[in-house]
Amino acid sequence: MKKRIAVLVSGGGTNLQALIDAQGKVLLAGQIALVVANNADAYALQRAKNAGIATQVVLKKELGSQQAFEEKLIQILEENKIDVIVLAGFMTILTERFTGRFPNRILNVHPSLIPSFCGAGFYGLRVHQAALDYGVKVTGATVHFVNEIPDGGKIIAQKAVEILPGDTPEILQKRVMEQAEWILLPQAVETVCAEMTGGKQS
Repeated sequence: MKKRIAVLVSGGGTNLQALIDAQGKVLLAGQIALVVANNADAYALQRAKNAGIATQVVLKKELGSQQAFEEKLIQILEENKIDVIVLAGFMTILTERFTGRFPNRILNVHPSLIPSFCGAGFYGLRVHQAALDYGVKVTGATVHFVNEIPDGGKIIAQKAVEILPGDTPEILQKRVMEQAEWILLPQAVETVCAEMTGGKQS
């Protein structure tokens, strides 16, 4: 039985697209059953619809608090019998109330080699700007389990990407996505799903 995956998104959904593209090729032990957005205008919702994947929108401003927002998310995930949760550009920090409910079942991809350039405040282009400002020669992406500490969960997989002369945050972001994030995330999700099924794919 394939593990049911929910992908939580906020924006364009490029990592979601990588997961969709990997279904049936890399993603064999798991299947994307649901995409949940915390932004009604997220293009990721269109990507999900194009692929025939069910979608839901949960807005914190409508629910009034972080607790109500997380309770609604939990309700939706449990109703849909979700086994694995993937945060793919999901721009909300989740509290221990949420993460503790799904231990070793929530995955996130971060665009650096943790523990470098990670934690609160490090997201999007800020991560790549920090890497360039520091002068590191290698960066990359990390897939890790999610706990209550931003980027603090156990590392599942990492992939290095070279920094080149003349890189801007935008150029580096694109290279890290293409050479690391879009490859690493589907592989890591598959590893977790396969382990949950006892290593048996069906």
